[in-house]
Amino acid sequence: MNDFLTELRTQRWDDHRFYHQSRINQSLHFVSALSFLVAYVMLFTSPAIAAVIGWIVSMGTRQSGHFFFEPKGYDHVNQATHAFKESIKVGYNLRRKVVLIAIWAVSPFALLADPTLLGLFSPARGPQEILEQVGLIWLAIGVAGLLFRTVQLFFIRNVRTGLVWMTKILTDPFHDARIYCKAPLHLLRGELIDPMPHAAIRHHPGD
Repeated sequence: MNDFLTELRTQRWDDHRFYHQSRINQSLHFVSALSFLVAYVMLFTSPAIAAVIGWIVSMGTRQSGHFFFEPKGYDHVNQATHAFKESIKVGYNLRRKVVLIAIWAVSPFALLADPTLLGLFSPARGPQEILEQVGLIWLAIGVAGLLFRTVQLFFIRNVRTGLVWMTKILTDPFHDARIYCKAPLHLLRGELIDPMPHAAIRHHPGD
């Protein structure tokens, strides 16, 4: 258990120092975290709407921060190139995210080709049912994406790393809401990039 928690802290630390230097990105992650928490609650009452919130609001804000605002030049704080960081990324790097987002974006068109989706649904009778069916498809894609990368890590890394990453992803909304809650204030003060003095001092917990 101690090794599991240590690796969880390390994955979180690497994710923060490598991929969350932009205050805009941090602020968007704060918004994403709050909306994910709302989606978590709604999973118990309306899984389809929870998935719509998760993909449209939570993932929309989260990934736009990574794609459009996070610096992609040489990382002087961590002394690493963007290509190096992408190559060692435990979870979904930008290339993998493009694939996942593309699957998500085209998935609703499957209902145009087959309104029953191979017999899983009854043909939708209105916009509300269409939204619910799309939400369920997106929920399935989210679960599949999480499980696919977790199992993949079992083979290319090890079982513990895969389980740690899955735990990290599922608990990121709680963690991000806590550590990025002040990011909007820094942004309002004109600070676009987190100086990360703590990252300049140490490279992983325990140094």
